[in-house]
Amino acid sequence: MASGKPKYYLTTPIYYTNGLPHIGHTYSTIVCDTIRRYKRMRGFDVVMTTGTDEHGVNVERSAKAAGIPESEFVAKMAAQWKALWDELGVQGDEFIRTTDLKHAHTVQWLFKLCRENGYVYPGHYTGQYCIYDNAYVDVKPGENCPDCGRPTETVTEENFYFKLSAFQKPLLDFYAKHPEFIQPQARRNEVLSFVEGGLRDLSITRTSIRWGIPVPGEEPHVFYVWFDALTAYLSAVGGPQYEKSGYWPADLHLVGKEIIRFHAVYWPAFLMAAGLPVPKQIWAHGWLLMDSAKMSKSLGNVVRPRPIVNVLGMDALRYYLLRETVFGQDGNFSYDALVTRYNSDLANGIGNLASRTAAMIEKNCGGKIPKAAARLPQDDELAKIAQATIGDVLEEYEKLGFSRGLEAIWALIAATDRYLTSEHPWSLGETESDQQRRTTILWTTAEVLRIVTVLTHPVLPDCTAKVWALLGLAGQVGGVDLDGLRWGQLAAGGQLGKSQALFPRIEKAEAIERMEAMEKEAQNAPSPVAATTPAAAPATAGAGTAAAAAAPAADTKIGIEDFARVEMRVGQIKTAERIVGADKLLKLTVDIGTEIRQICAGIAQFYEPEKLIGRKVAVVVNLAPRKLRGVESNGMIVAASVGPEGRPVLAGFPDEDVEIGARLK
Repeated sequence: MASGKPKYYLTTPIYYTNGLPHIGHTYSTIVCDTIRRYKRMRGFDVVMTTGTDEHGVNVERSAKAAGIPESEFVAKMAAQWKALWDELGVQGDEFIRTTDLKHAHTVQWLFKLCRENGYVYPGHYTGQYCIYDNAYVDVKPGENCPDCGRPTETVTEENFYFKLSAFQKPLLDFYAKHPEFIQPQARRNEVLSFVEGGLRDLSITRTSIRWGIPVPGEEPHVFYVWFDALTAYLSAVGGPQYEKSGYWPADLHLVGKEIIRFHAVYWPAFLMAAGLPVPKQIWAHGWLLMDSAKMSKSLGNVVRPRPIVNVLGMDALRYYLLRETVFGQDGNFSYDALVTRYNSDLANGIGNLASRTAAMIEKNCGGKIPKAAARLPQDDELAKIAQATIGDVLEEYEKLGFSRGLEAIWALIAATDRYLTSEHPWSLGETESDQQRRTTILWTTAEVLRIVTVLTHPVLPDCTAKVWALLGLAGQVGGVDLDGLRWGQLAAGGQLGKSQALFPRIEKAEAIERMEAMEKEAQNAPSPVAATTPAAAPATAGAGTAAAAAAPAADTKIGIEDFARVEMRVGQIKTAERIVGADKLLKLTVDIGTEIRQICAGIAQFYEPEKLIGRKVAVVVNLAPRKLRGVESNGMIVAASVGPEGRPVLAGFPDEDVEIGARLK
């Protein structure tokens, strides 16, 4: 943490990777990025975390549908999410993936603390599970999920349970002591009602799926997706070493209202059980509706951000999302409203003010910021409006009132337009008094533009950087101290920069047609994460080692893309035992960093089981599981085939300090 600055740690939701991002995800992320930029301009040492939730049954099924292994599927999906945030100017400091090794270790550490403190116990579960919400639900078989209305599945499995029931009073006491913890008030009331109605113990592991972080020593248990995903907020800033980073507890978790219960009930309970600090605030925003319904791939009403950015630009989307919807409430997305905002607020508003101000200074002042002469009451009146706007906007931004903050900024722009119309500097003559009056008007207008640029920067980072350069101002607009922003700070004599087009007006019908056509094309396009080559055939080698696999002919060449499909990682053998009735096979459990795998290896005639424990080996981790002598093998140990008898010699790392789970390339 930077010395001398107060810390501020905020997070987006950790987005589920069974699908690509739509404008609802974009809204959450842009809000967080805006807060991040604003807080930095208020002097905070800010860290923003976003990321991807990559485990669970939905990912298993999506990967299978795409025809690729889960690890490859989630890697491609995470790359898609990161690429989009880059395109939208999102400056996340941490991008955490729940398949990251450091995250797996944090989840296992948190579980260990909860268990040691007596809040975890083994049990069995039979009931309905909603795979869409990744939640156990209290309905009868055949009934739909009460939250999303989609079909549930009956699940019967062995689990570990978390004693959520023990935290009813501690949570209610915490809410009472910290009324600001859950925002807005409607969501706070919802959570209070839920907790006051009684809490039941919560299953936090599953045994019916394999794609997840393993519970150490309790295989085949893997962690339930919410215990896994929520912990990402902590693993992103140090995990077990969080005190060294200095950023935990989080100052703000920004989430959609549909997941408030998980963040405001389960997450603080997990942390309390582990004896760890609880976040300071959970803010649940509303939904972006399309045709009065929440956007959902299954409903076919998804809007993607890229067509909008391609037609109108990044800042236009950012502005519309924050201006059109009052934060905390539901908003309605409309292409018509989007283009209207673009033309009226951006093209005719800040874009027009910047271009006409620069043009008049270029024409009348040689392209240099003029010096104000004697002031008139109307000049002082505009100055008072601008100074008051600074205070109003900072107050609104501080309480996440972006829509009202932007409304205040655009009221200042409108007041400046009226000022220019009434003072008409373009029609003044060439007398000394006329020239002085003109320079005063133009300096006043340029000073308004400077203040508008600074206040708008958290929302419009691209546009404001251009206006800042246009005004010829030093440094970066994002480096301006908002607390020191005052009227009258624009120095005279600075040379204007090169004029750039900001928001050229666009014909509404044409723009909407283009965006809708791009959206339709995107919906019909093949998945960017589908397999591009045929899926690898299952290994047929009885030994279960790379040495025993059938090799291609010596003169056969493969492309680098074929080699890249084989995922190998450093593993450490935890246990080794012989398989009854199989002279050549050993059953191993191998820690590959993100999970512990059971692997059968045909090395029993050459290696003593007890001498393998602790040994680091190379493991092929993306082979399809198969059974050998009735024992499932989920991976392959890499070995060389030596001598005429093909004696296996394990590939390993005897002299290197290499991290378990490291990728082999």
